[in-house]
Amino acid sequence: MRAPYDFIVRPVGGRRYENTKDIGGFELVLSTSEEDHKFSNRFAEVVSVPLSHKGDIKKGDILLVHHNVFKYYNDQRGRQRSGRSYFQKDLFFIDSEQFFMWFNGDIWQAYDRYCFVEPIIDTQTEIHTGARNVPLTGTMRYPNKMLQEQGVNKGDIVTFTPDSEYEFIVDDKTMYRVFDHQITMIV
Repeated sequence: MRAPYDFIVRPVGGRRYENTKDIGGFELVLSTSEEDHKFSNRFAEVVSVPLSHKGDIKKGDILLVHHNVFKYYNDQRGRQRSGRSYFQKDLFFIDSEQFFMWFNGDIWQAYDRYCFVEPIIDTQTEIHTGARNVPLTGTMRYPNKMLQEQGVNKGDIVTFTPDSEYEFIVDDKTMYRVFDHQITMIV
């Protein structure tokens, strides 16, 4: 089964939400809110690629998806509904604008116009600002092809424009998804 333009995916772990944590053998529920985007599952396993797909992503790869892909919402009458990506059972359609990075089993790779920057903890700088992270600065972790062609590489310290960062947790590290045109310079 393949769609003409959309990837067919299922949530990794079979769960739409990642709102629990195992502590000492006990499962602790961190949030019961379906609206809390921080606890929606952001990882999807590719079941099939679109018929029109010409890229490197293949069946079995993991996609880092938008927080609304797997979420429930309540309609006007208070009934629980699935979002527009829902197909059937545990399958969802997503287009190329609903994911930002993919994992092929070896490495994560930034997709399209996105890149991922790891924030720098404020104690790692010489000027203490009182903020948790150094504002608008980070370490490039996953540059896309365009940035690499321009000389921006993994490990470079970069700056980015205000309000361009969108937070994700990837491999237990906080990362900011940033569009490539919002990277302003290599420090």
